[in-house]
Amino acid sequence: MQEHHLSVDFCVVGGGMAGTTAALAAARNGAKVALVQDRSVLGGNASSEIRMHVVGANTTHTGAREGGIVEEIRLDDSARNPQRAYPLFDVLLYEKVKTEPNITLLLDTICVGATTEEVDGKTVIRTVRAERHLTEDAFTISAKYFADCSGDGRLGLEAGADYRHGREAKTDYDETLAQDVADNKTLGSTILFCARKHEQPMPFVRPDWVRQLKKEDLYRRTVIEFCHGFWWAEWGGQLDTIKDNDDIRHELYRITLGLWDYIKNSGDYPEADNWALDWVGALPGKRESRRFLGPHVLTQQDLLEGRIFPDQVAYGGWPLDIHVPEGIDAVGEKPNIAPKLPHLYSIPLRSLYSRNIANLFFAGRNMSATHVAFGSTRVMATCSVMGQGIGTAAAYGAAFDDSSLLCDDLTQEPHIGLIQRQLKRDDIFLIGHTNDDPDDKARTATVTASSEVEGWQAAAILDGTSRFLKPTWGSWSDDEGHGWHSAELPASVELSFEQPVEVNEVHLVFDTGMQRFLTLTASDYYNNYMIRGPQPETVKSYRLLAGDQVIAEVDNNWQRKRVHKLEKPVSADKLKLEVTATNGAEEARVFEIRVY
Repeated sequence: MQEHHLSVDFCVVGGGMAGTTAALAAARNGAKVALVQDRSVLGGNASSEIRMHVVGANTTHTGAREGGIVEEIRLDDSARNPQRAYPLFDVLLYEKVKTEPNITLLLDTICVGATTEEVDGKTVIRTVRAERHLTEDAFTISAKYFADCSGDGRLGLEAGADYRHGREAKTDYDETLAQDVADNKTLGSTILFCARKHEQPMPFVRPDWVRQLKKEDLYRRTVIEFCHGFWWAEWGGQLDTIKDNDDIRHELYRITLGLWDYIKNSGDYPEADNWALDWVGALPGKRESRRFLGPHVLTQQDLLEGRIFPDQVAYGGWPLDIHVPEGIDAVGEKPNIAPKLPHLYSIPLRSLYSRNIANLFFAGRNMSATHVAFGSTRVMATCSVMGQGIGTAAAYGAAFDDSSLLCDDLTQEPHIGLIQRQLKRDDIFLIGHTNDDPDDKARTATVTASSEVEGWQAAAILDGTSRFLKPTWGSWSDDEGHGWHSAELPASVELSFEQPVEVNEVHLVFDTGMQRFLTLTASDYYNNYMIRGPQPETVKSYRLLAGDQVIAEVDNNWQRKRVHKLEKPVSADKLKLEVTATNGAEEARVFEIRVY
């Protein structure tokens, strides 16, 4: 092995959706990042290796689709990949990471060790050891902060971070949905498939080693389509999903192919005659293994009460989706329970770093939560906003020369307030927060527009909230639009300042139809709820003027958040946004304008 040493600000182990967004957030905020991923592609369960769609809070809370980097990724994929090709999603994530100059990407590279040191009574990680056998390279990576976004928690394990495996008892956290007696069982795993319809009948011959399933084996489990596999074809939670993963994969092959044999050959689905398998996953989509312990363990009550933490950096809203560990072998039992949450809930930074390793963050399914709360936090869009939260916090901390600034310190003022301010600037929604950025010169402006409609007045683009809020999201919410809609096209909105201001950056937030689902999926059923391509509400063609000077002009936009950085600052007492076209709507829709 050839030895290499890397010195960065932030080392992220795990390149799933949480790790990818963590790395991008930190790098875009100025940190030098190493992203260590043990697979050849990024995205984890969302990649072409597993092909699970990215879901989050808006599944049960209409309009609560996550913003920030995960929204950017969804919009790019929808516009550039209307044919729904998973390998192109892999390429999109690769492009975003590989072309980011502040990230060193190490694919096919496995974390195999870590060194720690005691500093002022606290344990800190000094280096991570990683190996890439394909190129016979070994890496020693030093950093100020580290993040375990690996799902299984390999880095945290090597560093000695406290963790929990399995299900707590009711008495542990006073959770009504917990077990009477604690055990080591977890949610199981699933191997998905993709199938395609042909013009003629396509036979399927059952291999003799796969399961032979009958209708009664699938009691309470519904086949709704043939094009994509079924989440409930699950197994292995009664075993160790790390150490027994090879046995779990083999049994999931037996289950998945046995299920296809039942669909094709039982006679119960004659409409499947012309369908044939196109792809079967070789890697189980894993739901649960280790969960690390932070200063705060997120609980069932935190979620049901919609708790708002002072150090929040992310939010969730997926149901308390708890699966039976034995999966398809639990014949006669429902495959899951999924009580809906009445409100959105916040996720504190204190649940995203280790309670005993002072510079170790984590995001994703291995965050600090009980098994019950994990039933909601584990979904990938929620994991992504967690990733953006810790990436932003790490970049903030790395900007200080003071090496003693550790994870715990970042939850204190003024640090957490400044981290939250940056998250809001980067289009992350924080519950109950509005724009309080003193550097945003737009907050002092007066707003006028060429036209506006009732309930969507132009002044709303400066009210500090950049999305439509639903009153059902929590007592802190309202039923206001918080944006401007013109009455016609073309349209313009103008900010006027009492004195000329220096314009260096202009931030725009457009409407991208957050009331709908939007994600890459191989499921035709799920895809029917979406619009593939640029979202029709979104402003397509526009230009920005500072005074009489055109400072930006865009002809083919599909993104929600656009930032225009000027090569040279411009002094002006007016800033105008002129909209000439959208991707389908008959009016301009703008949620926010910021000026720096």
